[in-house]
Amino acid sequence: MGTTLYVDWVLGAWACLAVLASAAAMGADVQWRHLSSKTGDLPVPGESTQQTAAVVGDFAKDGVNGFILGFRQKAPALVWYRKTAAGWDRYVIEKEYLTIEAGGAVCDIDGDGLPDIVFGGDWQSNQVWWWKNPEPPYDPKVSWKRYTIKKSGATQHHDQAFGDFKGTGRPQLAFWNQGTKKLFIADIPARPTEVDVWPATEVFSGSAGENPGKYAEGLSAADVDGCGKPEILAGNYMFKYLGDNKFKAVKLGDVGGLIFAGRFKPGKYLNVVIAPGDGSGPLRWYECTGDPTESRSWLGHDLAGRDMIHPHSLQVADIDGDGNLDIFCAEMAKWTESRKDPDNPNAKAYIFWGDGKGNFRKTEFASGMGFHEARVADLNADGKLDILSKPYNWDVPRVDVWLQVAAPAGGAAAAPAAAGAAPAATEASAAGKPAIGL
Repeated sequence: MGTTLYVDWVLGAWACLAVLASAAAMGADVQWRHLSSKTGDLPVPGESTQQTAAVVGDFAKDGVNGFILGFRQKAPALVWYRKTAAGWDRYVIEKEYLTIEAGGAVCDIDGDGLPDIVFGGDWQSNQVWWWKNPEPPYDPKVSWKRYTIKKSGATQHHDQAFGDFKGTGRPQLAFWNQGTKKLFIADIPARPTEVDVWPATEVFSGSAGENPGKYAEGLSAADVDGCGKPEILAGNYMFKYLGDNKFKAVKLGDVGGLIFAGRFKPGKYLNVVIAPGDGSGPLRWYECTGDPTESRSWLGHDLAGRDMIHPHSLQVADIDGDGNLDIFCAEMAKWTESRKDPDNPNAKAYIFWGDGKGNFRKTEFASGMGFHEARVADLNADGKLDILSKPYNWDVPRVDVWLQVAAPAGGAAAAPAAAGAAPAATEASAAGKPAIGL
């Protein structure tokens, strides 16, 4: 071997080892404390065996995030879990029976400084509602006051998102109406407690990458192209505001579903990740290689290496605090109401640890456990991100929280044992698995 060739080989080998070492380090020191209503760590959500929605927010404005769960089939329709020194207290937000659909959004709708909430009705309802956050002190047994946003027309409203998409200085509400196969946007009225319908404008009509027989879903807001205003991300599309209540639809990939944006590698534009949600298919992240308003500019990269089965949980966050965004994605174990056994008994939850350069290390977070509408957020105000999940109809009623705790000094975290779930993989368990990316 010539000297030059040998030097090149050595440098290349060291570069490969450096990439693998960096990949192995991603998320290596993260460990979790698993809490569940099944073991008495949290109050049982209610009696409903169809748990549909989950949102997170600092609803009491005390610097600590709480979370709200939504249900159909049995009352109450909404409950709020509020953190205390001993754990969580359960408050009833909506004591009546409503057929809450998956989704939900948080926004200070009436401008009083307190976050309010929005949820939509399912296939049995033609309504979208919002609840006004009352001033503290809160009564765990008193419902928040409910108002309507939409109360006629077609049914089912899976997913909502707030953002100042039109650049008016005040957020608007984007929401799907699956019964019409349409996406709408509505301005918040000047006096929202005095009206019962928010005038809405159609943004899009048609399919958005869903599986055959399914419906379009997924909704979030992000300034993908750096224009200073967030775009609407829905299904497998980005919708850019053009003015005069008109939007340009930009198809990002073939598969649609839950959709979020973040910067996974250096570049002018944000990247986008899409999971099929209520269906099966690949989990992919997309980067823009040209004009972000042209579909041909978006290039997809596979993350999981297989089709995900009903991955109805997708989140983007810097979970391990290393300055690089990670991706959490988890499958449902059961979705068929008429079955007693799981549809997907080997359901998986994964964390894809990002290195900020477009590479990801895949680790298994849990196996054989049903996730639905999981959220990544700091749930105990310790500065570390935690994971919230509740199943749809697997082992219900139930809610689970994984609190991130500091790793033992001098080594990677050991994976704690939990019945029916394998927690986040350690560095040792993922050894030899190369980074996924370019």
